[in-house]
Amino acid sequence: MAKLAEIGTPAPDFTLPGLLLGSDGTVTRADYTLSAAKGRPLVLAFYPGDQSKVCTAQLCSYQSELAEFTEMGAEVWGISPQDLESHEKFALKERLEFPLLADPGLVSAKAFGITAPVLGLRRAVFVIDAEGIIRWKHVAVVGATFQSASVIREQIVALAA
Repeated sequence: MAKLAEIGTPAPDFTLPGLLLGSDGTVTRADYTLSAAKGRPLVLAFYPGDQSKVCTAQLCSYQSELAEFTEMGAEVWGISPQDLESHEKFALKERLEFPLLADPGLVSAKAFGITAPVLGLRRAVFVIDAEGIIRWKHVAVVGATFQSASVIREQIVALAA
């Protein structure tokens, strides 16, 4: 397993296929490259699986705060090992209007050092600043816990301070 990505270091770059559900219900598929997101804060939310109880609660909590993240100039990307078809069903069912990226080979999870036996990856959140530097992270020891949107929002506010 790769070393856990550290605060104060550049975020490992990756390109993954993803999709975005529009407010009108249309789904747009595209490739998402981390280095192309420079210029604004980015929240990477790694989660083990679409439509599981805890993952649904986590991503729905981020969706409920999405307008506040956007007002702060930040973007949220959800990343899990499922394919785009699974992500599309999940996004449509839960009305998740931020990109969901497919990482079936765990390329980005390995780069961030968060792979785990059985689960595939540990539930983790990384806040990356506009220059691509990791400024905050939370990696769950047990997959049943996640950081709330308000905790992540505080970290984004701290970037501007």
